[in-house]
Amino acid sequence: MTALRAARALDLPDWLIFSGAVYQKVFNHLTGRPEDYGLKDYDLAYFDGSDTGWDAEDRVIRRAAAELPPPLDSLVEVRNQARVHLWFEGRFGEPYAPLSSSAEALERFVSTANAVGVRLEADDRLTIAAPFGLEDLFSLRLRPNPLRSATGFRAKVEGVVARWPELAVEDCASEGSPGRGRGGVHL
Repeated sequence: MTALRAARALDLPDWLIFSGAVYQKVFNHLTGRPEDYGLKDYDLAYFDGSDTGWDAEDRVIRRAAAELPPPLDSLVEVRNQARVHLWFEGRFGEPYAPLSSSAEALERFVSTANAVGVRLEADDRLTIAAPFGLEDLFSLRLRPNPLRSATGFRAKVEGVVARWPELAVEDCASEGSPGRGRGGVHL
């Protein structure tokens, strides 16, 4: 909640905290591990298509580092999802079409259980973005995203299962793909 409140205070457009900051906390809770076990950072995504230059994103990164309280100031990794397509292929070797929102980025995560984002709204409700639902996350099940190549999934699974050996790993190619829902839920 501290990270969510701090992220909300930055007032970034279309922001979500996602990736390990969400799924690892759930895995830790469900497996009885300390809350921050395995957590290296908090991924704070925002979407601002008005300026996709590096300088604009860097200004937001520096502002976040200056305004976030310790230790979040050094643990939050801020990225403008409107510019991911500009560097993704060079870094990961896969083409990446431009996004239209932060939540759309979740549809491109390598595992369905990892594709969850959270935002704390002004009225203190949580918005959960989970394009593949929450069942895999709460069932401690890793399945490849049916919209991505399995190559990235295999690399991701090794590191995650090394930290949480209780996880079940399933191959969607042999069992069919998980359902593909859209939207978010207010809690």
